[in-house]
Amino acid sequence: QVQLVESGGGLVQAGGSLRLSCAASGRTFSRVAMGWFRQAPGKEREFVAAISWGGTITDYADSVKGLFTISRDNTKNTVYLQMNSLQPEDTDVYFCPAGPSGSVSVRIYSAWGQGTQITVSS
Repeated sequence: QVQLVESGGGLVQAGGSLRLSCAASGRTFSRVAMGWFRQAPGKEREFVAAISWGGTITDYADSVKGLFTISRDNTKNTVYLQMNSLQPEDTDVYFCPAGPSGSVSVRIYSAWGQGTQITVSS
């Protein structure tokens, strides 16, 4: 079982950038796909991005294409989300899950971190 810890969240002004990290423990990290989701209070968790276990295949929500970049370093057991041109509507708690394949569906993922808060001020 992979255990995940997100970091890098915080407060940023509109137009700014942040890079989230998700550190994984467990020997199977390089064999699992990873994703990033976000969730606002009272709303469903929303797909942001996903990356295959080898890092060669990525997928993004239309709302973040060209603005966010997902990457991973299997030597460090870490996945990243570089977020540029952040806007107030990006304010959410961001989670990184692990699963057998990158998917837009929360049901595919079997392990989740605790999340990290991003707040974008206008």
